[in-house]
Amino acid sequence: MGSTTEITLDVLRPYLRDATPWLGSLKEITKFATGQSNPTYKLTTDTASYVLRSKPPGPLLKSAHMVEREFRVMAALYSSDVPVPRMIHLANDDASPIGRAFFIMEMMEGRIFWDPSIPEVSKAARAELYDQMNMTLASLHNLDLEAAGLHDFGKPGNYFDRQTDRWSRQYLASKVTDNADMDRLMDWLAANMPADDGQVALVHGDYRLDNMIFAPETSEVIALLDWELSTLGHPFADLAYQCMQWRLPYEGGMRGLGGLDRNALGIPSEQEYVASYCSRRGIKQPENWPFYLAFSFFRLAAILEGVVRRALDGNASNPQTARSYAAAIPLLAAEAVEIINGTRP
Repeated sequence: MGSTTEITLDVLRPYLRDATPWLGSLKEITKFATGQSNPTYKLTTDTASYVLRSKPPGPLLKSAHMVEREFRVMAALYSSDVPVPRMIHLANDDASPIGRAFFIMEMMEGRIFWDPSIPEVSKAARAELYDQMNMTLASLHNLDLEAAGLHDFGKPGNYFDRQTDRWSRQYLASKVTDNADMDRLMDWLAANMPADDGQVALVHGDYRLDNMIFAPETSEVIALLDWELSTLGHPFADLAYQCMQWRLPYEGGMRGLGGLDRNALGIPSEQEYVASYCSRRGIKQPENWPFYLAFSFFRLAAILEGVVRRALDGNASNPQTARSYAAAIPLLAAEAVEIINGTRP
């Protein structure tokens, strides 16, 4: 369950004064317009600015919106090759003045690119940004889980089997509209599950361009954000999830790279991006690529179905945007069906 207590100065200031006095006196709270799952706010004190990320208000699906896991994984990664903000404070459900968990982290100053064609920069800079994004993904999946203290961050083995079951159940629990393509996908994924090849890595779960902060003047990734869906799993899940962007249409709410002249833009092809990633990790290119892609489209559609359900229930972080996702769900499902039918290479 989630609390409906608002995050206000009157509610938060006394708590922070006792729990984190070194942050200074809280002066202002501003909600970021972006973000659908876990509401995120800028906290301004008399000394600096910070970021607060909380569970959403209202009833919550079991195992969803686990900001506690986000806090743990970013705290563990802070000294690694994976760039994350510094974690400052975690308030669990029981201790939180708003009745639901939240954490506070360092505010990183840099650039976020919302358009995957990155029109703000030159062709050469665009290529560098995509290469840095590729390198960050490889660094994430090369992480030594034991050294990072994350060896128990998820269940070992059968990742796609478990995830297909999880998101099928979550989709059915939050389903707003019947969709024959989603029903077919659930059946196809279960029937075409690849054998477990033993690969286990920390997977981000929502690895995409606009979940990264790049340095103000260089192509360096200085922060990878939004770790709510992270767990131990198969690294190709992150790779295929990001490669959805090459296949989604540029026009429309999902804003992919489909229909653009990627070579003219300096953006690698999907095949080149996958090859660079595998080269960096010293591994073979993936077999069963259609399965990984179809799984990624299905999983994203299932996640968006939950966002739409929360909007209808009045609990979405950004209701207007959440409702617009309803139109994207059948498009994602149809794209996945084309992949499993072999009509999309």
